[in-house]
Amino acid sequence: MNVLSIIQLPLMRKLSIVALVLLLVGCSNSSTHPFAMAEEQQPRTSEEAGDGSDDKPAENPFRARIPAPPFPKDMQWMNTKGPLDLKDLKGKFVLLDFWTYCCINCMHILPELKKLEHEFPNQLVVIGVHSAKFENEKDTDNIREAILRYEIEHPVVNDNEMKIWNSYAVSSWPTMYLIDPEGNAVYLRKGEFKADDIRTILNAAIPYYRGNGSLDEKPIQFDLLAYSQDPTPLRFPGKVLADEKSNRLFIADSNHNRIVISSLGGELLEVIGTGEIGSADGDYQTAQFDHPQGMALVQDTLYVADTENHLLRKIDLKEKKVTTIAGVGRQGDSDETWPGLGTNATLDNLPKRFFGSPKTTAINSPWALWPHGDDLYIAMAGPHQIWKMKLDESEIGPYAGNGREDIVDGPLLPSVPYQQGYSSFAQPSGLTSDGKTLFVADSEGSSIRAVPFDPEGDVRTLIGTAKLQFGRLFSFGDIDGPADKAKLQHALGVCYVDGTVYTADTYNNKIKAVDAVTGEVKTIAGTGKPGKADSPAQFDEPAGLAHAGGKLYIADTNNHLIRVLDLKTNEVSTLEIQGLEPMPVKQRPEAPAEAVQK
Repeated sequence: MNVLSIIQLPLMRKLSIVALVLLLVGCSNSSTHPFAMAEEQQPRTSEEAGDGSDDKPAENPFRARIPAPPFPKDMQWMNTKGPLDLKDLKGKFVLLDFWTYCCINCMHILPELKKLEHEFPNQLVVIGVHSAKFENEKDTDNIREAILRYEIEHPVVNDNEMKIWNSYAVSSWPTMYLIDPEGNAVYLRKGEFKADDIRTILNAAIPYYRGNGSLDEKPIQFDLLAYSQDPTPLRFPGKVLADEKSNRLFIADSNHNRIVISSLGGELLEVIGTGEIGSADGDYQTAQFDHPQGMALVQDTLYVADTENHLLRKIDLKEKKVTTIAGVGRQGDSDETWPGLGTNATLDNLPKRFFGSPKTTAINSPWALWPHGDDLYIAMAGPHQIWKMKLDESEIGPYAGNGREDIVDGPLLPSVPYQQGYSSFAQPSGLTSDGKTLFVADSEGSSIRAVPFDPEGDVRTLIGTAKLQFGRLFSFGDIDGPADKAKLQHALGVCYVDGTVYTADTYNNKIKAVDAVTGEVKTIAGTGKPGKADSPAQFDEPAGLAHAGGKLYIADTNNHLIRVLDLKTNEVSTLEIQGLEPMPVKQRPEAPAEAVQK
């Protein structure tokens, strides 16, 4: 029996397009909710639907059509002038994307949605239904920042009380519903998908609705938040790296798609990258990135997690050149979580180790990096694992994590993919070390994990939810104190200094100190309310930390700033990067005369 058929593989996508299509079925199979699904079914084939000829009149391409529930009236809308109503969108295909902005799987489909929006501008309207997981994500201002950070170009509604979620019987993020031009929910998809999957369905369905006169192809232009933003020198910086020896601060200027290098005092030294999204290698003036995050410095080489390119890059700081060293330029699929496995793997022919050549191995949302010995460790947020690459670039593969999204302690890596009884992570997003242990900000479980460099050791949880019997990804808060009482909320950054793991407790807008032995937690900066004041210190979703000269350098992401925390006095200041000019912001395009403004 094929090994992949006897092990639960979340989000397996090695199927044909037809087999992937999930259609709504009639509600006769459910007595509890009209949108409950009985089973997966295939859509009508072109032969079944007909072509409109006299021999076989065209039938609706969707087997099941259920009137879509309307949106509640008391909702807060963003990226549009005012509230939208489904009845006002009749004539368009409407794609409802149920998401929450912390979720890596939700992040993965945003570029796919953008492709569809650009390809079907007059036929398709995408609406993001933001149904929050974390308390911090319920706030409309925070969702606005996420819309800007992820460069979303469609309307978003704040479903913070899960009203729309419940009316559509949604149970997981992300979930997508397609509504046809006649106002019927016709197609359902859970989990990640590619634009090609939906493109196939739209291309097959558009002729039918165009033919019966129900498709309205008049363009719509939405009033995006991006059109009203002021330019800033940094834009949603994600991670920082401080090097005391060379007096340099490296900043992942994530939404400007570049790396900024300054002195520790703020003097601008270099800007690496054009600022345009891309993956071009080359010198500092021609190289391109796509929302880079974590960095690691080894002598004169800066390694960069080029997150949305799904690549690792290295920068020769002497020669001033950028080179791609790992990844193939696309997101690794779920079966590529285990390089070397092969498509015909069975229990009898599993490889002894899961590794591949870096330049031919697909990777998935690398988020943070840490060098140790001859290896570079990678927080691979997409497959919920810690990976390792040889610094000689000879091999890359998973080091810890069985690929299940969870907070579970245990041995590093199973010999059989997804095997239980081994360590599990949930969107690891930050790395640091004391030289013996790799500490991980495991964001979706609001936990700090400890991963041994000894391959025979076990993963343990320093602070977090591993000991809970269930709900490990849904226990969070803002509580200082001993490890068994303390709680974090979606922490993204960690930095080890002299026995303490300093933590960017991102959704609590605080910097906390975690004892590296006992796990005791203490807030050292931040009121908990979002803001940019130095005294008393405020932050807005800080995500990256670095240490040099007795100071913590903080990527204060939503404030578009670098903050500095003196560890002796706990005083906070804002670093001005002298000479770094603001970059242009998105301009409102000229709309066609017939466009509807919303």
